[in-house]
Amino acid sequence: MKFTIAVDGPAAAGKGTIAKALAAHFGFAHLDTGLLYRAVGVQALHDGRGVIDTAWAGELARRFTEADMQRTDLRTARAGQAASKVAALPEVRSALLEFQKRFARREGGAVLDGRDIGTVICPAAEAKLFVTAADTVRAERRRAELPGSPELATVLADLRARDARDAERDVAPMVAAEDALLLDTTDLSINAAVAQAIAHVQERLQGGG
Repeated sequence: MKFTIAVDGPAAAGKGTIAKALAAHFGFAHLDTGLLYRAVGVQALHDGRGVIDTAWAGELARRFTEADMQRTDLRTARAGQAASKVAALPEVRSALLEFQKRFARREGGAVLDGRDIGTVICPAAEAKLFVTAADTVRAERRRAELPGSPELATVLADLRARDARDAERDVAPMVAAEDALLLDTTDLSINAAVAQAIAHVQERLQGGG
């Protein structure tokens, strides 16, 4: 069986947690597509001694393998910012596009979470969700995940800057697909959000609207 679930949304909205829960519930493979861009971004930063060279970032994306996602520094704020920057590069997105498409149509079903899955990577996905939350709530969640207890104002500023880059970039901007279920987790528990997501996917599996 081939069945694709696309889960999109901004950072710290809960899309990764929901995507993992969906994969576990339905027995599908899961891909956090953000890790692809984080891996390319961090390596490009390292190789450029703190500066991302666009041509080299594209080359790194063309050479990308699943092993590149095994780095231990991909969940840092630095990696997140680097990911947002390389994700705006057409050559990087193009190089990683086929990798994601192949994963999405693997036998047994797949869940992909990111920022343009339902609109660009898998516009024909059988089920789509867009997970969001108020930026202040997302900043509090992200701050709790980061080491060193950074200032909330700093985390919020970083999130807003990334949101702007992701939504305003010329290539594959972050927008909700017209046929995606909108899940606002601002005042929603993770269990309630997962329950709604599962119900949505179950309906699609059964051939519903």
